[in-house]
Amino acid sequence: MVASTLPVNGIELCTETFGESTDPPLLLIAGAASSMDWWEDEFCRRLAACGRFVIRYDHRDTGRSTSFPPGHPPYSAVDLAHDALGVLDALNVHRVHLVGLSMGGALAQRIAVERRHRVLSLTLMSTSPGLGSPDAMPLTEQSEPASSPQPSPPGEASPPSQPAQPAPSAESTPPVESPDEPDWSDRRTCVNRLVESTQELGGPFTADEPHLRRLAERIFDRTIDMAATQTNHFCCADGTPYRHLLGTITAPTLILHGTQDPFFPAAHAYALESEIPGARLVWLEGVGHEFPPMAVWSQVIDEIIGQAARGRQPA
Repeated sequence: MVASTLPVNGIELCTETFGESTDPPLLLIAGAASSMDWWEDEFCRRLAACGRFVIRYDHRDTGRSTSFPPGHPPYSAVDLAHDALGVLDALNVHRVHLVGLSMGGALAQRIAVERRHRVLSLTLMSTSPGLGSPDAMPLTEQSEPASSPQPSPPGEASPPSQPAQPAPSAESTPPVESPDEPDWSDRRTCVNRLVESTQELGGPFTADEPHLRRLAERIFDRTIDMAATQTNHFCCADGTPYRHLLGTITAPTLILHGTQDPFFPAAHAYALESEIPGARLVWLEGVGHEFPPMAVWSQVIDEIIGQAARGRQPA
């Protein structure tokens, strides 16, 4: 693992890489309020062992990257997408396999629409079409596309028959100050909140509490300002709409979605599949709205690595 702080778009972004720089590059884009730590070290090492140059980074306002005053982010979702491209530019990477989760999936969609020539393949995890854009899919949307999805191939999980209702979450609405707002500068309070929120949005394969606690402690200890982390991504401007352009995506696209995601029910995954030409939807059985738990690492890694070779599927 090689760590560095890169000058990107007038700020500094903390970045780590795994594997050989001569291998095909793969960029991991985390969700809102999430530092790169959520892409666990061993997960990244396993991806790299499959012949990928794996890149992860702290979004601005997370981890060791530049932080701004809580509640006053001088940037938009477009800037967050440009940060991902800036990391690639700083590493002299022109074309990349993109993997984005939740908000990171939205940033990956925007890049795939606006910088199609830079995307070798696209993997969208636990996300929704147009997320973070004024034309985003409503969280209450429960209907499936008019055309019924094809049965899952053998070995893949079947889609959930009764999508769950979205649960309250830190990603549902911008945080507001209130008497119940935790003191994000207090280590114990912050760690407890991170563990609890992960468990609430997870499923039966979510890591156990000791594992989550160690991860949350690491995140707290290397974050410049946890209050900014927990606030700014939710109150920055959305940026220009792009959902209506998803049909122009040319990169082979894989959608990985948990069958127990309480935040983005099944309809969000179906919508992505129908709006991106040739997209392939794979269900992660027993997974909630979370970074891939260890129980599905082998499946997720096999799908990501196989995506580039698989190419476009018939629409």
